[in-house]
Amino acid sequence: MNARKSAEAGTAGAKGGARKAVRPGGRSARVQESVHRAVRELTAERGRDGLTVPAIAARAEVTPSTVYRRWGDLQELLSDVAVERLRPEGPPEDHGSLRADLGAWAEQFLEEMASAAGRAYIRDALAGDPDGGNAGQCSGYAAEQVRTVLDRALARGEAVPELEEVMDHLVAPMMYRILFRPGPETGPGAVDYARSLVERLLPV
Repeated sequence: MNARKSAEAGTAGAKGGARKAVRPGGRSARVQESVHRAVRELTAERGRDGLTVPAIAARAEVTPSTVYRRWGDLQELLSDVAVERLRPEGPPEDHGSLRADLGAWAEQFLEEMASAAGRAYIRDALAGDPDGGNAGQCSGYAAEQVRTVLDRALARGEAVPELEEVMDHLVAPMMYRILFRPGPETGPGAVDYARSLVERLLPV
């Protein structure tokens, strides 16, 4: 098995049909950035309960109709902000081996997703997601990170599992615990839980 096959099998970004993220350009990009920034600033100042479309529009220096026309309603806007915030800032760090790379990535992923901010972003992303597109896009972020780790390992001559096998046995259990069964595995002992999943996926 190799990561090239994995990448081809998982091109959809993990099962669920991730829609391809397209960054807007020109004025559209400026509007998106100013509105997203306004949401972040007002959330920090007032909390979620204090958010309204008129307040966000005023802070972003756009009209409320611009916000409604582009995002539909407040929940869809918050969902869009959440998906953007869940986008990884860069590729996973290279620690020299598949086991080390996956272990470090799993620890960071679980820590970030299980945090209060991470859970809030996940809830927002899913709440404004009637067609499942946001869930697929977020899944695609994780799949792309895993694909990078697998491709590095393949280039080093290591045996690698299929992309979907990693998603099913590493990413899926962590998300299940975060969303449906929070407990010690998603608390202070998160590092141990993430590492245990990697050990089961890649037995010695």
